Amino acid sequence: MKILVNGCAGRMGLTLIRLIDADPSLDLHGGVEGADHARLGTDLGVLAGLPEIGRPVRADALDLISGADAVIDFSTPAATLEMAGLCAQARIAHIIGTTGFSAEDEAALDAAARHATIVKSGNMSLGVNLLAALVRRAAAALSEDWDIEILDMHHRHKVDAPSGTALLLGEEAAQGRRINLAEKRDSGRDGMTGARNAGDIGFAVLRGGSVVGHHDVVFAAQGEHIVLGHRAETRDIFARGALQAAKWAHGRGPGLFSMHDVLGLSEPPKS
Repeated sequence: MKILVNGCAGRMGLTLIRLIDADPSLDLHGGVEGADHARLGTDLGVLAGLPEIGRPVRADALDLISGADAVIDFSTPAATLEMAGLCAQARIAHIIGTTGFSAEDEAALDAAARHATIVKSGNMSLGVNLLAALVRRAAAALSEDWDIEILDMHHRHKVDAPSGTALLLGEEAAQGRRINLAEKRDSGRDGMTGARNAGDIGFAVLRGGSVVGHHDVVFAAQGEHIVLGHRAETRDIFARGALQAAKWAHGRGPGLFSMHDVLGLSEPPKS
C-alpha cells in the first residue's frame, strides 16, 4: 500500500515516515510540504533519521497523488483542504489528523467526502477513541446535575486551543447529552464570571514543556466526581492509529468516517 505523507517534516510526519519504513506491508510513496519549506529536496529517510530512500520532500502534490493509495495528513487546515480536493479527484483515501478547522473548512471536507474516503479525527489513538466512547455513555447516563469539565494539556509549541482531542471529547459529551456543543461550550473564564451556567461543557487549556497529550474529562456533582482520562506518552500512538485507518479505508467507497468507524465503536455493544 503506497502512502503519501502531507506535512512530512512535522513531528507527526517524521513519526509516520519511521513507522511506514518499518512496516513491510506499506511503501512510503512520497512526502509533501509547502512551497517555501526549508526542507524541500531533503531525502525523506535522512529527514527522519533513517538511511536514504531516494525520495525527496516535494511541494508538487499533484504529481505524486496519482500513484498513491492513501494520504495521511497532519499539516495545516489550508494544506489539508487543498489535499482533500486532490484526493477527491483521485478518489483515494485521505486520513486527516489535522485540527483547527473552521465551520467553512468542515463544509469543504464534507463536499470532498462525496468522492474520497475520508477518515477524520481530532485524535487517532485507540485509547483516546475508547475514552471518547466512555465519555458519551457517561454523559448520557448522568443528568445535568453533573457538570462536565475538560482539561487539555500539550507541549508549548501547540498552536490551537482547545486541542482537537479536547473538542472531540466535548462533542462526544454533547452528543451523549443530546445538546449542541457550540451552544454550551465555555472556554473563556477569566475575572468575575459569575456562577457556572447549568449544562455548560467547560474547557481548561494548559500549555508547557514537552507534554505529548494529557486529557481529563471531569463529571462533577454534589459530594462526588468522576474523572475519565488519557495520557499520551509518545506520538507513535497517533501515527499507528492513522496507519490503521489508512489500511481500513483502502478500497472503501466515498464517505466521511471517524476512528469510531475504524475501531468498530460506532456499532452498538453486543449483548
